[in-house]
Amino acid sequence: MPPIEIGPTRPVSAVQVKAIPAENPAKIETAAAAPVKVSAAATVETSDAVKAGSAPVDAERVAQIRHAIQTGTYPVLPTKIADAMIAAGMLLRSAK
Repeated sequence: MPPIEIGPTRPVSAVQVKAIPAENPAKIETAAAAPVKVSAAATVETSDAVKAGSAPVDAERVAQIRHAIQTGTYPVLPTKIADAMIAAGMLLRSAK
């Protein structure tokens, strides 16, 4: 098993943005060189992959969990919560 990396977060460098101004489409400016003014007519097209869809929800299971929480019978296991938090931290720190 590889060692777990625990330490400071990695720094994020500056992002270079290129935009085509509405006044002169042939000229491309970078954000570092000069600020770019975007007109109200500029639109951004998004992919269908990023559009929100409907989430699959099991209404019966939601009702069972809600009832268990209301009656105080929902099991809270600190070890499972801690394991999930550690796993999430490891995923956030892993190289992609």
